Amino acid sequence: MRAIWKGAVSFGLVSVPVKLYAATESHDVSFRQVHASDGGRIKYQRVCSIDGEEVPYSDIAKGYETEDGEMVILDDDDFAELPSNSTREIAVEKFVPRDQIDPIWFEKSYYLEPEKSGTKPYALLRQALLDADRMAVVTVAIRNRTSMAVLRVRDDVIVLQTMMWPDEVRKPDFSVEPGEVKDAEVKMANMLVETLAGDFDSDEFEDDYAEAVEALVKAKIEGGEVKKTPQSTKSSGEVVDLLAALQRSVDAAKTARGESTPSRTKDDDDDAKPAKKAAAKKATSKKSTTKKTAPKKAAKKAS
Repeated sequence: MRAIWKGAVSFGLVSVPVKLYAATESHDVSFRQVHASDGGRIKYQRVCSIDGEEVPYSDIAKGYETEDGEMVILDDDDFAELPSNSTREIAVEKFVPRDQIDPIWFEKSYYLEPEKSGTKPYALLRQALLDADRMAVVTVAIRNRTSMAVLRVRDDVIVLQTMMWPDEVRKPDFSVEPGEVKDAEVKMANMLVETLAGDFDSDEFEDDYAEAVEALVKAKIEGGEVKKTPQSTKSSGEVVDLLAALQRSVDAAKTARGESTPSRTKDDDDDAKPAKKAAAKKATSKKSTTKKTAPKKAAKKAS
Protein backbone atom coordinates (compact mmCIF):
# COMPACT_ATOMS: atom_id res chain seq x y z
CA MET A 1 0.00 0.00 0.00
CA ARG A 2 1.09 3.57 -0.64
CA ALA A 3 0.59 6.26 2.00
CA ILE A 4 -1.70 9.04 0.73
CA TRP A 5 -1.23 11.43 3.66
CA LYS A 6 1.16 12.01 6.55
CA GLY A 7 0.48 13.89 9.75
CA ALA A 8 -0.08 13.37 13.46
CA VAL A 9 -2.90 12.45 15.81
CA SER A 10 -3.04 14.83 18.75
CA PHE A 11 -4.97 14.15 21.95
CA GLY A 12 -4.14 16.31 24.92
CA LEU A 13 -0.39 16.81 24.95
CA VAL A 14 0.26 13.54 23.17
CA SER A 15 1.17 13.56 19.48
CA VAL A 16 1.27 10.43 17.32
CA PRO A 17 2.98 10.80 13.90
CA VAL A 18 1.13 8.57 11.44
CA LYS A 19 0.73 7.63 7.79
CA LEU A 20 -2.69 7.30 6.16
CA TYR A 21 -3.61 4.45 3.80
CA ALA A 22 -6.85 3.80 1.93
CA ALA A 23 -8.51 0.86 3.70
CA THR A 24 -10.78 -0.16 0.81
CA GLU A 25 -10.59 -0.48 -2.97
CA SER A 26 -13.23 -1.02 -5.62
CA HIS A 27 -13.21 -4.17 -7.76
CA ASP A 28 -16.02 -3.10 -10.06
CA VAL A 29 -15.66 -4.40 -13.60
CA SER A 30 -15.03 -1.56 -16.07
CA PHE A 31 -16.31 -1.37 -19.63
CA ARG A 32 -15.88 0.97 -22.59
CA GLN A 33 -18.79 2.69 -24.29
CA VAL A 34 -18.72 1.56 -27.93
CA HIS A 35 -20.78 1.69 -31.11
CA ALA A 36 -22.84 -1.51 -31.06
CA SER A 37 -22.55 -2.12 -34.82
CA ASP A 38 -18.76 -1.94 -35.20
CA GLY A 39 -17.23 -1.73 -31.72
CA GLY A 40 -15.81 1.77 -32.23
CA ARG A 41 -15.17 3.74 -29.04
CA ILE A 42 -17.55 6.56 -28.21
CA LYS A 43 -15.90 9.97 -27.87
CA TYR A 44 -17.33 13.00 -26.11
CA GLN A 45 -16.78 16.65 -26.95
CA ARG A 46 -16.97 19.62 -24.59
CA VAL A 47 -19.66 21.67 -26.31
CA CYS A 48 -21.16 24.92 -25.00
CA SER A 49 -24.93 24.60 -24.57
CA ILE A 50 -25.44 28.23 -25.74
CA ASP A 51 -23.36 28.67 -28.90
CA GLY A 52 -22.87 24.99 -29.76
CA GLU A 53 -19.11 25.44 -30.14
CA GLU A 54 -16.51 22.99 -28.78
CA VAL A 55 -14.71 24.53 -25.78
CA PRO A 56 -10.98 23.92 -25.09
CA TYR A 57 -9.89 23.09 -21.54
CA SER A 58 -8.21 26.49 -21.20
CA ASP A 59 -11.61 28.20 -21.52
CA ILE A 60 -13.44 26.00 -19.02
CA ALA A 61 -14.21 27.50 -15.61
CA LYS A 62 -16.18 26.40 -12.56
CA GLY A 63 -19.72 27.69 -12.28
CA TYR A 64 -22.18 27.70 -9.38
CA GLU A 65 -25.80 27.49 -10.50
CA THR A 66 -28.33 29.43 -8.42
CA GLU A 67 -31.84 28.24 -7.64
CA ASP A 68 -33.30 30.39 -10.43
CA GLY A 69 -30.91 28.94 -13.02
CA GLU A 70 -28.39 31.77 -13.20
CA MET A 71 -24.67 30.92 -13.29
CA VAL A 72 -21.96 32.45 -11.08
CA ILE A 73 -18.50 32.02 -12.64
CA LEU A 74 -15.62 31.35 -10.21
CA ASP A 75 -11.95 31.65 -11.19
CA ASP A 76 -8.69 30.68 -9.48
CA ASP A 77 -8.47 34.00 -7.63
CA ASP A 78 -11.92 33.42 -6.13
CA PHE A 79 -10.92 29.98 -4.85
CA ALA A 80 -7.66 31.36 -3.44
CA GLU A 81 -9.72 33.56 -1.11
CA LEU A 82 -11.75 30.66 0.28
CA PRO A 83 -10.85 29.29 3.72
CA SER A 84 -8.70 26.19 3.44
CA ASN A 85 -7.03 23.94 5.93
CA SER A 86 -3.67 22.44 5.10
CA THR A 87 -2.76 21.37 8.64
CA ARG A 88 -1.32 17.90 9.06
CA GLU A 89 -3.09 17.28 12.35
CA ILE A 90 -5.81 14.83 13.30
CA ALA A 91 -7.23 16.63 16.31
CA VAL A 92 -9.20 14.57 18.84
CA GLU A 93 -12.24 16.58 19.96
CA LYS A 94 -13.84 14.04 22.30
CA PHE A 95 -14.26 10.33 23.00
CA VAL A 96 -17.81 9.06 22.56
CA PRO A 97 -19.57 5.68 23.08
CA ARG A 98 -19.40 3.57 19.93
CA ASP A 99 -23.18 3.09 19.73
CA GLN A 100 -23.87 6.84 19.59
CA ILE A 101 -22.83 7.21 15.94
CA ASP A 102 -25.05 5.54 13.36
CA PRO A 103 -23.10 3.90 10.47
CA ILE A 104 -25.04 6.09 8.00
CA TRP A 105 -22.69 8.93 8.97
CA PHE A 106 -19.56 7.07 7.83
CA GLU A 107 -18.04 7.83 4.43
CA LYS A 108 -14.49 6.54 3.69
CA SER A 109 -12.14 4.35 5.71
CA TYR A 110 -8.38 4.69 6.16
CA TYR A 111 -5.72 2.77 8.09
CA LEU A 112 -3.37 4.69 10.35
CA GLU A 113 0.21 3.39 10.62
CA PRO A 114 2.54 4.92 13.21
CA GLU A 115 5.88 6.36 12.22
CA LYS A 116 8.83 4.78 14.04
CA SER A 117 8.91 7.60 16.57
CA GLY A 118 5.18 7.22 17.24
CA THR A 119 4.95 3.49 17.99
CA LYS A 120 4.54 3.88 21.75
CA PRO A 121 1.95 6.72 21.77
CA TYR A 122 0.08 4.87 18.98
CA ALA A 123 -0.15 1.78 21.19
CA LEU A 124 -1.26 3.99 24.07
CA LEU A 125 -4.09 5.55 22.08
CA ARG A 126 -5.16 2.16 20.71
CA GLN A 127 -5.34 0.63 24.19
CA ALA A 128 -7.20 3.64 25.56
CA LEU A 129 -9.86 3.29 22.86
CA LEU A 130 -10.23 -0.42 23.56
CA ASP A 131 -10.42 -0.05 27.34
CA ALA A 132 -12.97 2.77 27.15
CA ASP A 133 -14.97 1.02 24.40
CA ARG A 134 -15.26 4.38 22.69
CA MET A 135 -14.45 6.09 19.41
CA ALA A 136 -12.53 9.34 19.12
CA VAL A 137 -14.32 12.10 17.22
CA VAL A 138 -11.70 14.08 15.30
CA THR A 139 -11.30 16.76 12.67
CA VAL A 140 -8.86 16.21 9.82
CA ALA A 141 -7.94 18.09 6.64
CA ILE A 142 -7.53 15.84 3.61
CA ARG A 143 -7.03 17.51 0.22
CA ASN A 144 -7.30 20.93 1.89
CA ARG A 145 -10.83 20.37 3.13
CA THR A 146 -11.69 19.74 6.78
CA SER A 147 -13.82 16.72 7.58
CA MET A 148 -15.30 15.17 10.65
CA ALA A 149 -14.05 11.66 11.34
CA VAL A 150 -13.75 9.01 14.01
CA LEU A 151 -10.88 6.84 15.18
CA ARG A 152 -11.63 3.27 16.15
CA VAL A 153 -9.68 0.05 16.53
CA ARG A 154 -9.94 -2.83 14.05
CA ASP A 155 -7.64 -5.85 14.27
CA ASP A 156 -5.13 -3.95 16.42
CA VAL A 157 -4.96 -1.14 13.84
CA ILE A 158 -6.46 2.31 14.32
CA VAL A 159 -8.92 3.11 11.55
CA LEU A 160 -9.93 6.63 10.59
CA GLN A 161 -13.40 6.91 9.06
CA THR A 162 -14.44 10.23 7.59
CA MET A 163 -18.02 11.32 8.23
CA MET A 164 -20.75 13.21 6.44
CA TRP A 165 -21.66 16.68 7.64
CA PRO A 166 -25.06 17.03 9.38
CA ASP A 167 -26.74 18.62 6.35
CA GLU A 168 -25.52 15.76 4.14
CA VAL A 169 -27.45 13.06 6.00
CA ARG A 170 -30.98 13.06 4.62
CA LYS A 171 -34.10 12.34 6.61
CA PRO A 172 -36.83 10.18 5.11
CA ASP A 173 -39.73 12.27 3.81
CA PHE A 174 -42.23 9.48 4.46
CA SER A 175 -43.63 7.74 7.51
CA VAL A 176 -44.33 4.06 8.03
CA GLU A 177 -47.57 3.19 9.76
CA PRO A 178 -47.13 0.56 12.48
CA GLY A 179 -50.14 -1.44 11.26
CA GLU A 180 -51.82 -4.27 13.10
CA VAL A 181 -49.59 -7.23 13.83
CA LYS A 182 -50.97 -10.37 15.39
CA ASP A 183 -49.21 -12.05 18.29
CA ALA A 184 -48.88 -15.28 16.30
CA GLU A 185 -47.17 -13.39 13.47
CA VAL A 186 -44.73 -11.73 15.87
CA LYS A 187 -43.96 -15.10 17.44
CA MET A 188 -43.29 -16.65 14.03
CA ALA A 189 -41.08 -13.72 13.01
CA ASN A 190 -39.07 -14.09 16.22
CA MET A 191 -38.66 -17.81 15.51
CA LEU A 192 -37.32 -16.98 12.05
CA VAL A 193 -34.82 -14.52 13.52
CA GLU A 194 -33.61 -17.14 15.98
CA THR A 195 -33.34 -19.73 13.20
CA LEU A 196 -31.13 -17.43 11.10
CA ALA A 197 -29.19 -15.99 14.04
CA GLY A 198 -25.39 -16.15 13.86
CA ASP A 199 -22.16 -14.21 13.80
CA PHE A 200 -21.08 -12.16 10.81
CA ASP A 201 -18.41 -13.84 8.69
CA SER A 202 -17.45 -11.96 5.52
CA ASP A 203 -16.03 -15.17 4.00
CA GLU A 204 -19.57 -16.50 3.70
CA PHE A 205 -20.33 -13.92 1.03
CA GLU A 206 -18.82 -13.57 -2.40
CA ASP A 207 -19.10 -11.11 -5.26
CA ASP A 208 -19.30 -13.33 -8.33
CA TYR A 209 -20.02 -10.53 -10.82
CA ALA A 210 -16.48 -10.30 -12.24
CA GLU A 211 -16.24 -14.07 -12.60
CA ALA A 212 -19.59 -14.17 -14.38
CA VAL A 213 -18.52 -11.38 -16.76
CA GLU A 214 -15.29 -13.23 -17.52
CA ALA A 215 -17.23 -16.40 -18.38
CA LEU A 216 -19.60 -14.40 -20.56
CA VAL A 217 -16.76 -12.68 -22.47
CA LYS A 218 -14.89 -15.95 -22.97
CA ALA A 219 -18.03 -17.59 -24.34
CA LYS A 220 -18.48 -14.77 -26.85
CA ILE A 221 -14.83 -14.98 -27.92
CA GLU A 222 -15.12 -18.73 -28.44
CA GLY A 223 -18.29 -18.12 -30.45
CA GLY A 224 -16.52 -15.64 -32.70
CA GLU A 225 -18.50 -12.64 -31.42
CA VAL A 226 -15.54 -10.22 -31.57
CA LYS A 227 -15.43 -6.89 -33.39
CA LYS A 228 -12.16 -6.11 -35.18
CA THR A 229 -11.29 -2.45 -34.67
CA PRO A 230 -8.29 -0.30 -35.69
CA GLN A 231 -7.13 -0.36 -32.10
CA SER A 232 -7.03 -4.16 -32.05
CA THR A 233 -4.42 -4.21 -34.83
CA LYS A 234 -2.12 -1.86 -32.93
CA SER A 235 -2.11 -3.68 -29.63
CA SER A 236 -2.98 -7.00 -28.08
CA GLY A 237 -6.67 -6.02 -27.97
CA GLU A 238 -8.87 -4.48 -25.30
CA VAL A 239 -10.78 -7.72 -24.75
CA VAL A 240 -7.56 -9.48 -23.77
CA ASP A 241 -6.72 -6.65 -21.38
CA LEU A 242 -10.17 -6.89 -19.81
CA LEU A 243 -9.85 -10.65 -19.43
CA ALA A 244 -6.44 -10.25 -17.80
CA ALA A 245 -7.87 -7.75 -15.32
CA LEU A 246 -10.85 -9.98 -14.62
CA GLN A 247 -8.61 -13.01 -14.15
CA ARG A 248 -6.51 -11.10 -11.63
CA SER A 249 -9.68 -10.21 -9.71
CA VAL A 250 -10.86 -13.82 -9.76
CA ASP A 251 -7.45 -15.11 -8.67
CA ALA A 252 -7.34 -12.60 -5.83
CA ALA A 253 -10.81 -13.64 -4.67
CA LYS A 254 -9.89 -17.34 -4.78
CA THR A 255 -6.64 -16.71 -2.94
CA ALA A 256 -8.55 -14.88 -0.22
CA ARG A 257 -10.76 -17.96 0.15
CA GLY A 258 -7.74 -20.26 0.30
CA GLU A 259 -8.40 -21.86 -3.08
CA SER A 260 -5.59 -22.73 -5.47
CA THR A 261 -5.05 -20.57 -8.55
CA PRO A 262 -3.07 -21.24 -11.74
CA SER A 263 0.48 -19.88 -11.77
CA ARG A 264 0.92 -16.52 -13.46
CA THR A 265 3.89 -15.04 -15.23
CA LYS A 266 5.26 -11.53 -15.07
CA ASP A 267 4.00 -10.95 -18.62
CA ASP A 268 0.47 -11.86 -17.51
CA ASP A 269 0.62 -9.25 -14.77
CA ASP A 270 2.07 -6.63 -17.13
CA ASP A 271 -0.70 -7.27 -19.67
CA ALA A 272 -3.36 -6.69 -17.02
CA LYS A 273 -2.12 -3.26 -15.93
CA PRO A 274 -3.45 -1.21 -18.90
CA ALA A 275 -7.01 -2.39 -18.28
CA LYS A 276 -7.38 -0.33 -15.12
CA LYS A 277 -6.00 2.84 -16.75
CA ALA A 278 -8.05 2.39 -19.91
CA ALA A 279 -11.45 2.07 -18.23
CA ALA A 280 -13.74 4.91 -19.39
CA LYS A 281 -16.78 4.17 -17.32
CA LYS A 282 -17.51 1.81 -14.46
CA ALA A 283 -20.44 -0.59 -14.38
CA THR A 284 -23.49 1.07 -12.86
CA SER A 285 -24.37 -1.70 -10.48
CA LYS A 286 -22.71 -4.45 -8.53
CA LYS A 287 -24.50 -7.59 -7.42
CA SER A 288 -23.45 -9.46 -4.29
CA THR A 289 -24.58 -13.04 -3.79
CA THR A 290 -23.77 -15.89 -1.49
CA LYS A 291 -21.70 -18.83 -2.54
CA LYS A 292 -24.77 -21.02 -2.76
CA THR A 293 -26.42 -19.13 -5.61
CA ALA A 294 -23.49 -17.41 -7.37
CA PRO A 295 -22.15 -20.38 -9.37
CA LYS A 296 -25.57 -21.00 -10.93
CA LYS A 297 -25.88 -17.39 -12.04
CA ALA A 298 -22.38 -17.39 -13.52
CA ALA A 299 -23.09 -20.58 -15.47
CA LYS A 300 -26.32 -19.20 -16.82
CA LYS A 301 -24.67 -16.04 -18.13
CA ALA A 302 -21.91 -17.97 -19.83
CA SER A 303 -24.24 -20.31 -21.73
